[in-house]
Amino acid sequence: MKVRFDPEADILYILIKEGPLKDTVEIAEDLFIEIAEDGSIAGLEVWRASKNLLEHIK
Repeated sequence: MKVRFDPEADILYILIKEGPLKDTVEIAEDLFIEIAEDGSIAGLEVWRASKNLLEHIK
């Protein structure tokens, strides 16, 4: 698993597994899951992470 934060885009990326993606689905406002070709979860994206997530863990 890899975690990366892009401060310019304010997006937190959590990569669970690498490989080709089948789809990206918004499951809640500013929260997306990336679906791998085999149907498993490949990653998560949290948009506006500083507001939606990071302020809650300070």
